[in-house]
Parts: sequence; C-alpha cells; structure tokens
Amino acid sequence: MKIEAVKVRRIYMQVADQISELIGNGSLKSGQRLPSERDLAERFNVSRPSIREAMIALEVGGLVEVRSGSGIYVKPHKEVSQHAPLKDNNLNPAEILEARLRSNATPLTLHPQRLFPSDPGSREIARRIYLEIKQLPIISPHGHTDPGWFARNQPFANATELIVTPDHYVLRMLYSQGIALEDLGIPGRHSDRPVASPRSAWRQFARHYHYFRGTPSRLWLDHVFQHLFGMAEVLNSSNADNYFDHINDQLQCPAFLPRALFQKFNIEVLATTESPLDSLQHHKTIQQSDWPGRVITTFRPDPVVDPEYEGFSDNIVALGKITGEDTSHYSGYLAALRARRAYFIQHGATASDHGHPTPATADLSQANAGALYAKVINGKATAAEAELFRAQMLTEMAAMSLEDGLVMQIHPGSHRNHNADLFREFGRDKGADIPVATHYADQLKPLLTKFGNRSELSIILFTLDETNYSRELAPLAGHYPCLKLGPPWWFHDSPEGMRRYRQQVTETAGFYNTVGFNDDTRAFLSIPARHDVARRMDCTFLAELVADHRMPEAEAVEVAIDLSYRLPKQAYKL
Repeated sequence: MKIEAVKVRRIYMQVADQISELIGNGSLKSGQRLPSERDLAERFNVSRPSIREAMIALEVGGLVEVRSGSGIYVKPHKEVSQHAPLKDNNLNPAEILEARLRSNATPLTLHPQRLFPSDPGSREIARRIYLEIKQLPIISPHGHTDPGWFARNQPFANATELIVTPDHYVLRMLYSQGIALEDLGIPGRHSDRPVASPRSAWRQFARHYHYFRGTPSRLWLDHVFQHLFGMAEVLNSSNADNYFDHINDQLQCPAFLPRALFQKFNIEVLATTESPLDSLQHHKTIQQSDWPGRVITTFRPDPVVDPEYEGFSDNIVALGKITGEDTSHYSGYLAALRARRAYFIQHGATASDHGHPTPATADLSQANAGALYAKVINGKATAAEAELFRAQMLTEMAAMSLEDGLVMQIHPGSHRNHNADLFREFGRDKGADIPVATHYADQLKPLLTKFGNRSELSIILFTLDETNYSRELAPLAGHYPCLKLGPPWWFHDSPEGMRRYRQQVTETAGFYNTVGFNDDTRAFLSIPARHDVARRMDCTFLAELVADHRMPEAEAVEVAIDLSYRLPKQAYKL
C-alpha cells in the first residue's frame, strides 16, 4: 500500500496563494500598490514575518515588484501571465535571499545620541554639552576640496563624481575587496579595461556598501544621504538607481550649487591646498566675486622641495620661470620659494603644509646646503641625500614662517604610493598610502634647537603613528612654545581614533596645546558629518571628565566651544 505524507501548506504560502488569486481575478489590478505590511498582517491575522515571506514568494513568482522606498506593486498582467502558479519548490534559495534583501531594506536612521557614552548619566552630560556647540560655524582650516567648485559655482556633475571617485577612503576599501578602479569610473593611463559609466560605478558602490559597516566612512556617508538628500533607506543594490537619480536631480537645483551648500553647511572658512606652481586662478575668481564665502589657499611646497617627487627637476625649472628667480643655485631657489609664499599670502593663505615621509630636520651651513641642492636638481642625490635635503627644507620653511607668519603644518609618516603598480596606472591619492612608524624627538631636534623657543613661530604636528601620542608628541607640544598638536589624522580620523588621541594627549599637553579639528578631505559633502563626529566625540570625552568629578560642566562646555571653534581659528590665524 502506497501512502504519501500529508503536506501542510506553510502560512506564508497560503497568504501568497490568496493574493495571487486576487491578482488573477482582477481584484488587485496591474500597477496597484499593495497595502502596508502591518495592514496585511492584520487582515490575514498572521505575523508580519509571514507577510514578508509571502511578498518574497510573490516577487520571485513574478506577480509583484518591490519599488525601493515606495512599496510593493502588482506587476503588469502581461508580465504576470508569463509565470507559472506559485509552488513552494519554485523558490530558488538565491532568489529568495536577493528578494528578502530588497523587501527588508534597512531604514536609514541616525540616532540623535550616537557616539555618546552608554552610561545614562554620562550620556546626558554629553548631550547637554553637545547642544551648546552643535550649531557653531565650521572652521575647516586644512583640506583638499577643489576651489574651482566655488569659483565656477556650477552644478556638480553626478553622484559618483562627487561622492565616490574623489574619496580615497571609499576607493581603498572597494579596491581591497577586488573591485577595479575602472569599475568605479576611474580611467587608467595604460589599461584597456573599459571605464564604468557614472551610473554603473554607483551601482558597484551600492552593491558593496556593506563593506563600510563599522567604519567612519559609513557614519559620514549615512549623514550625507539622510541629512542632505533625505534618503530613508540604507544604500543597497536594489535602491542604487533611486539614490543615483534622486541625488543627481537634487544636484541640479540652485540649493545644491557649491556656494549654496557652503552656506547651508554653515562653513565660516574653508582652506584648500595647492602646489607652489599653481596660478591660484580659482582663488582669484572667488576673491573678485561678490560672494561672501571665505575660501583660502594653503601653500604645499612638496613638488619643489622633495627630490623624490615626480617631475622634481622640471618643477624647479618652472618655479624659476614663474618667479623670475635663478633656481639653478640655492640662494635663487630660496628667493623663489619666498616669492611664491608671498603670492599665496596675497591670495588668502595663512598656512603652509608639508607632507614629508618623516619629520627629519637639519641645520646645514649655507655652503653645504648649496652643494646638496646642486646634487638634487641634477638628479645625482642618493636616497639618504634626498632625505637630508627634505630635512634641511623643513628648517628653511620654519625660518621663512618667522619672516612671513605662515603657520607650518607637518604631516609625516605616510609611505606614499605604496602600491607602485597602482600609482603608475592611476596616480596619487587612490588609497594606497600606508602609515609607518615615525620618530619626532630626535628628528625635530635640529629645528627645535634653532627655533623651538620662538613663540611667534607656530608649527602644527600630525602623526599616523599613534604610539607617539603620549611618548613624544604630547611632551614636545607640552614644552616647546612653537609646537601644537594637530587632530587625529587620516586613518585615525574616526570615533575610536579620536578617543585614543584625547586619552593619550590630554594629561600631558592639555587641550590648549591642540588645535581643534580639521577635516582634511576631498569629499566636500562629508565636511559637516566629519565635524559632527569630532564634536560628539569631544563631548563624550568631556562628559566622562565631568562624571568623574574631574571638571565642572561649565568648564567642559567652554572647552567644547574652544575645540570646535576658537582653537582652530587661533591656531591657523583665521
């Protein structure tokens, strides 16, 4: 006797069957939006997960479609008729998973107390402090945005070119997962690989957005998507086109022009960074306009002071041409540098920036410096001699800062362009720079011996080597009048990086030997988000001092205001 097992039709399939029948008999018409998940659960007297699974079955069966951010709709009847009746075994596991991801789009929400302490008492203190500084203007004294945006004030091209391709944090994460830069819309110099269109590149970004979970990039990007563009769901492959089209539509509106966003972001001043060979035409255009926004330049002499910088010898020749100085000898070279610094100051610069591999400094005689210069411009210097020349130039730049007043920033400790193949194909700033161990006390000694006690000199030190915070940097800044500590930088511009910085620096250097926050970014839209994260983390640190009865709350509020606004203005002479 043959007996077949009794099959129990699963609840979600019973729901799906009824909805399928309603579609088939015309009760639910083509293009009609289905009731909400909650409403359907009440009508069918089942759980919401059962309704969700039923929707997945209907979608996989070709009867409905999920429109991200809008709802679930009956597909056109001509499409519905092509599909077989629903059966449990028609559901492919991969299709179910993909459909579940689409139907379970994660709401995009930023908790108002994010990054505050988990302890309720400390969290409330942090919240109170934060409310005192939340609306302060943004001081952005160091960054890499394009001044041409504000000079031309034309609409940004598209979401990809604004959010993905200029952001090396985004590029390095996606490249680390095997995604080619060409697939992100970045052309290679020699590659025959097709370059993705902006939409295709955005889809790649969206498809892999989950890689950014737990990173500061995710905090910044979600802030941009929700606060600036009003998106309601976390970016994913299903809503990628909706995101792309919505952002692009917004970017064409007058409220999203560069100057309008500058005002919307409450930016008081924004510094860009330019080569000493730059004409600064965009800054001239801004200065000559009637726009009140303050965008200033920063003098970045690396192309003409680093013998290992690509095109160094040609850059020295160009430096001579644009200044009218004879750069074939050392004294003419120094005169040319002074001339360019003066030119940058005329166009708003208050600071210089030096991205050397190490913080090494030297104090050579003029004769020895001149002989070394002759070697480097003729391409005959060894790697050690190139390093010695860079070291000498930091000391020369400090001397020039005493003359002209430019604040001096030193950003050492990055092995630039570590991926040689990537550098050859795509150039700089594609996410291939790696932090290295850095030593300050010994390497800064020649410069500090010469100028360290001059309070009119202002040098801001940065590091990618966190082991130096308490061992060398805080003691140095806590002693020498010319030194201040820059904020957590680059790989440490993150909630935990900011926490580690305050914990290791404050007891030795205090707050007032630091300079507040700077965003150091090419990603213009992320500037408010980055400053908000920094402000929240400072409030968290201060709240814990208050909770431990180490600082009165009134003083904590004053420090928070100083860190967010007053200190960067003072440190950068703004």
